[in-house]
Amino acid sequence: MSAVPSERFPEPVREVKATTCYMCACRCGIRVHVVNGEVRYIEGNPAHPLNKGVICAKGSSGIMKQYSPARLTRPLLRKAGAERGSGQFEPISWEQAFSILEERLRKIRETDPKKFALFTGRDQMQALTGLFAKQFGTPNYAAHGGFCSVNMAAGLIYTIGGSFWEFGGPDLERARLFVMIGTAEDHHSNPLKIAISKFKRSGGRFISINPVRTGYSAIADEWVPVKPGTDGALLLAIVHEIIAQGLYDRQFLTRYTNAAQLVNVDETSDKYGLFVRVNEEEVDYASCIDPQNKLWWDRFTNRAVLSHTEGADPYLLGSFKLPDGTPVKPAFQLLEERVRPYTPEWAEGISGVPAATIRRLAYEMGITARDERIELPIPWTDSWGQEHESVTGNPVAFHAMRGLAAHSNGFHTIRALGILMTLLGTIDRPGGFRHKAPFPRPIPPCAKTPTGPEAVQPGKPLGGMALGWPAGPDDLFVNPDGSPVRIDKGFSWEYPLSVHGLMHNVITNAWRGDPYRIDTLLIFMANMAWNSTMNTVEVRRMLNDKDENGEYKIPFLVVCDAFQSEMVAYADLVLPDTTYLERHDVMSMLDRPISEFDGPVDAVRIPVVPPKGECKPFQEVLIELASRLKLPAFVNADGSRKFRDYPDFIINYETEPGSGIGFLAGWRGRGGEKFMRGEPNPRQWEMYAKNNCVFHYKLPPSYQYMRNWNKGYLEWAQRARIIRYSDPILIHVYSEVLQKFRLAAQGKWPGRKPPAHLKKRIETYFDPLPFYYEPLETRVTDTGRYPLNAVTQRPMAMYHSWDSQNAWLRQIHTHNYLFVNPRAARAQGIEDGDWIWVESPWGRVRCMCRFSEAVEPGTVWTWNAIGKAAGAWHLAPDANEFRKGFLLNPLITEELPDLEGARVSNSDPVTGQADWYDVRVRIYKAAADEPREVWPQYDPVPPAPGTVPARPRWLAFVAGRGEWK
Repeated sequence: MSAVPSERFPEPVREVKATTCYMCACRCGIRVHVVNGEVRYIEGNPAHPLNKGVICAKGSSGIMKQYSPARLTRPLLRKAGAERGSGQFEPISWEQAFSILEERLRKIRETDPKKFALFTGRDQMQALTGLFAKQFGTPNYAAHGGFCSVNMAAGLIYTIGGSFWEFGGPDLERARLFVMIGTAEDHHSNPLKIAISKFKRSGGRFISINPVRTGYSAIADEWVPVKPGTDGALLLAIVHEIIAQGLYDRQFLTRYTNAAQLVNVDETSDKYGLFVRVNEEEVDYASCIDPQNKLWWDRFTNRAVLSHTEGADPYLLGSFKLPDGTPVKPAFQLLEERVRPYTPEWAEGISGVPAATIRRLAYEMGITARDERIELPIPWTDSWGQEHESVTGNPVAFHAMRGLAAHSNGFHTIRALGILMTLLGTIDRPGGFRHKAPFPRPIPPCAKTPTGPEAVQPGKPLGGMALGWPAGPDDLFVNPDGSPVRIDKGFSWEYPLSVHGLMHNVITNAWRGDPYRIDTLLIFMANMAWNSTMNTVEVRRMLNDKDENGEYKIPFLVVCDAFQSEMVAYADLVLPDTTYLERHDVMSMLDRPISEFDGPVDAVRIPVVPPKGECKPFQEVLIELASRLKLPAFVNADGSRKFRDYPDFIINYETEPGSGIGFLAGWRGRGGEKFMRGEPNPRQWEMYAKNNCVFHYKLPPSYQYMRNWNKGYLEWAQRARIIRYSDPILIHVYSEVLQKFRLAAQGKWPGRKPPAHLKKRIETYFDPLPFYYEPLETRVTDTGRYPLNAVTQRPMAMYHSWDSQNAWLRQIHTHNYLFVNPRAARAQGIEDGDWIWVESPWGRVRCMCRFSEAVEPGTVWTWNAIGKAAGAWHLAPDANEFRKGFLLNPLITEELPDLEGARVSNSDPVTGQADWYDVRVRIYKAAADEPREVWPQYDPVPPAPGTVPARPRWLAFVAGRGEWK
């Protein structure tokens, strides 16, 4: 058949449009091929600095997300008389939806703003959602971080001023040794794959420490299997060895950290455990500046001197007395004392890693850092005015993620990792960990929440940020009696450093009315009735539970999503979101940019095709609601609407009037001639579009390293308003922030003190130096009955539940197994492929077993979110995702009984991090007469109005005809 265009088959209209991927959180640059207004093909963009044209299975299959039959296309209202969870909806207009929300939210805002809660999942617009919440006046806002990796963020930012993921990472271009810990198959995806490939080809050595050897770990030169939740013990033993063998970078520690600064060790003093300072009465503990007024003990003069005194050289070890008799020790001495009992033999008994391996790892790290040092001919000036002719680097790089963080001991584990990297001298140096703008930031960063209930006032914005970084007890967001102001109990004495909030606690707390009841819960892009909740069975019951008057305990539930997820069935109002190919979006410097090591990078999404049906981007929904509610930042002085739509908001919004700081850093100024700061530019979107939807500001080489203490960089960052102050950001080997909380629990802090029932908790876990303790769940579990650790991770080809309904990706995974070491399985009479029961103290599931030697014998694991609830995601009734796919979530509990019988969240006591990976299980063979399908099963829900019927030859392309069938 001829392919020549004819009247029947005219020449197709072909376009290639640049935008930014959203099939995972990497946000690679992509080029989308569009034919006659339909997406035909997605490829990586070679001109993009992040992925340089590389694309993964997820990215290329975005076309199947665009045309998924599970797409929600109309606003929906739960039918009168229908029960939540039944999926019974009727379509309504957007005007009806906005009117319902406007009326309800206006009444809440005028009476008690905290009765409205806004919690969002894995979105990339937290600067906007946070602004909306603040302007509304509710304290009850957070994104996904609390149930993802808040320990990673908080543990490292409170230690080194930055963190892994968007805000920093391993410099594999110059590293010689790379150690990856607790990183799943898909974390950081394309950029990390590119970097590891080059690293391996250049002769670098790659060590993976993980209970499971899949994904990146499969190509490691050495796999070190470790028991889940024991990484802290392993890291502290390595720190022990680094110190004992003298393999730490002394020069780095003395000049760039607080390791040499003197700590008051007089246990009778109200200042016990705090640094000794000059002019202490001038210290403002509420400030985010860490005053440079602490003391060293100088080796040359044998006396205390102001730190960084020219010509002084401080002791790191030893005990001293000040002239007034106060006993003091350098912080490093206290660290040495802390890790002294943490020997490799001790760690072997906990982690399962042989003592000889621990010693060898420590030696290899230390020797590589010391003996393979690299030097770059880049002059720079430090914060104390000392000029350096070059930048040196100790080429040992680390990368760690959620597997290290999602434990109730994760915060101190991450602190231990940060201190290990610091001992080796690898922070923001060539070949080590390197920051990405807007980090580093002061320790802790400047943003603060309100400190009391007076910040929540009817009709007014919240009197502070909804999320912040406490510097001490007086920064907590609590009532006068010490009880929480927030529904999730964030920033309270229960979880003081919960810098990302505790989204996983919201439904349980709201259902119980602890600390109070709310009226309206708006959930965006978070599948809280399925894989995003810690106990699926119980949370689904809570969502549907009613009080004695027959009213739902959570009165009104709004769900915004692009797809018919499991959560949609429980909504009272459904708002259909767009896909990433249909929307304007920003990866903002105010939020979570895609910066590179060499400077700030932000990016945008620009619509490739129009929204399907009646879908609206959630950003537009927020702008519309904010304008109708007349939230101050969204209206003019006369109350009229300030922003036409979301693109107009992005162009014209400034953090402060006339500041020149907006959501995007590129092409600012009236003609687009300014960068980082400048007046709004009406053609800003157009200029981004012409530059592949990305802006990359390259710093001068002298600003690209040692940024915690780089005078030129810090002054530039202050001018650009990335940071408020240009003071040096010393690494906190010893955390005075944590010690302030401990002093409060001991009654020695002059300000706030915790309620009596939480004093012991605060005193125990707010230790200024990292320590190891077994996970909280383990303490309340009979480990003899439940001997196995159980963990999940996302598969490389899928991301959360978004992609496991994707037609192309389903060809890779349509169901999952429980992966078990053959030794552990056969001990229970289980063979490969058997149906088995997996049971924890909190629940059980039935699934299929698959043997794997790539898992340490005491651990079982599976991929998360492949299993689905019947009727969701518009899959066929007999889909493998329903019958063979399963979640481990029913085995996990969101609450634990503590030793006194009270309820406590199954979370890290410092940050509130959800402890996904602490559950213990046992496995046994399913009976021969049991159904060969997963359990539990749920009643199916019908397709939501506006979704399309599934098609056997779904979106099959007929070659040569250009037609979709």
